[in-house]
Amino acid sequence: MIKYILALDQGTTSSRSILYDQNANPVGTAQKEFKQIFPQPGWVEHDANEIWKSQLKVTKDVIKNHGINAGDIAGIGITNQRETTVVWNRKTGEPIYNAIVWQDRRTAGYCDQLKKKGWVKKIAKKTGLVLDAYFSGTKLKWILENVKGARAMAESGKLAFGTIDTWLIWNLTGGKTHATDVSNASRTLLFNINTLEWDEELLKLLDIPKSLLPEVTASSGVVGVTDKNLFGAEIPISGIAGDQQSALFGQMCTKPGMAKNTYGTGCFLMLNTGNKPVKSKNNLLTTIAWKIGDETTYALEGSVFIGGAVIQWIRDELEFFEEASDSEKLAKAAKDNGGVYFVPALTGLGAPHWDQYARGAIFGITRGTTKGNLTRAALESICFQVNDVLETMGKDTGSKITELRVDGGAVANNLLVQFQADISGIEVIRPTNLETTALGAAYLAGIGCGLWNEKMLNKKWHKDRNFTPGMAKAEVNKHLKLWNKAVSRTLNWEEPEDE
Repeated sequence: MIKYILALDQGTTSSRSILYDQNANPVGTAQKEFKQIFPQPGWVEHDANEIWKSQLKVTKDVIKNHGINAGDIAGIGITNQRETTVVWNRKTGEPIYNAIVWQDRRTAGYCDQLKKKGWVKKIAKKTGLVLDAYFSGTKLKWILENVKGARAMAESGKLAFGTIDTWLIWNLTGGKTHATDVSNASRTLLFNINTLEWDEELLKLLDIPKSLLPEVTASSGVVGVTDKNLFGAEIPISGIAGDQQSALFGQMCTKPGMAKNTYGTGCFLMLNTGNKPVKSKNNLLTTIAWKIGDETTYALEGSVFIGGAVIQWIRDELEFFEEASDSEKLAKAAKDNGGVYFVPALTGLGAPHWDQYARGAIFGITRGTTKGNLTRAALESICFQVNDVLETMGKDTGSKITELRVDGGAVANNLLVQFQADISGIEVIRPTNLETTALGAAYLAGIGCGLWNEKMLNKKWHKDRNFTPGMAKAEVNKHLKLWNKAVSRTLNWEEPEDE
């Protein structure tokens, strides 16, 4: 009997569901965008109920459109935007505040206070993370302290916290399962990646009651089943991973030393480091990639906050084009960037700078600057940021990464991928299946429910095209010199707020 795997890919701007057949080939997909909420500068929120409703709709759509029964689905894999924080009432299932998105900077001042108190090294040692507003812990603290009655309800065990995977699992199971996996837990600033447990000292530091927290599970294996009323059958939820870890698995970077970069809303470069955490000396993150059975795999990660989002911004705010895919045509119309360098620090700068007070800037504009030059500079800015992380990873590991597997919607843009190869001086490999985030969740779910094994999946990864460096060294050096000069002028633009 044919069995399917269903991947739920809950991203920053849209919810998607992709159906895979028993040979791990995608056979159906549905997608729905949802609203981005910006209450004030630096704040980013989502309506958690809208996320759930949009994810439920596309899941029902893909099952219906392919004409299968829910009973034909062997397992569900969930992958999600990470760090985004939801707190809800355990009894009613209603969120007590909007989801605070990973891009949100409202707790930057509090992070500065903790830095002054000397917590940077201890937090890095326990969690592998830098002390930044990016992660869930300070967002959760903010909700408890700023939503009326939240603190008292939390302390009496009436509230639940979760990243988006946890929120979806709760709703899919009708409130029966409150769980997350190690990859998502490792992004909260509350989880000890060495002991694989919630850290009592950090919970005390942030004043977070342990009763709020979900159970932490492996990334592959059944954690619960869907409520029968949702799809007409109970479907096992058998795979969970944060979006970047899921993409690493979907790219089959399962051996130490293999690296991938996902070009999405942000850019996320991840390097498999094997079964031991590698401590970064250069502001990269040490994170858990996944746990299968009793084996935990770790990774080094560099996070670029604004990747494809810079093209979205040009589309929506400057109205240069109607579709993001049109950016390649407009950029190609300009033979080069015309001396323009765009630092897209629209929500601060991530790795390796970790400057939450940096802001976006465009340098080198003249009377002759065109839309094409600006669009090209925006596309190139994505590659410059990725290159900064690649160079930093090389310093941490002591060896240059020679091959980079890439994925995400933006890598359909040949101009962008070639510029990445040129500016970084490495071979960039694009797979035939660009949707490796959803694919990784499907793989983990298929392994978790016993439909597939890793050996079989390794044979499934296929290369579409290699991009090799072709730019003259002098030109590369000129680009990097001007890029670094531009970045240096955006740092510490905003004044820290006194709290």
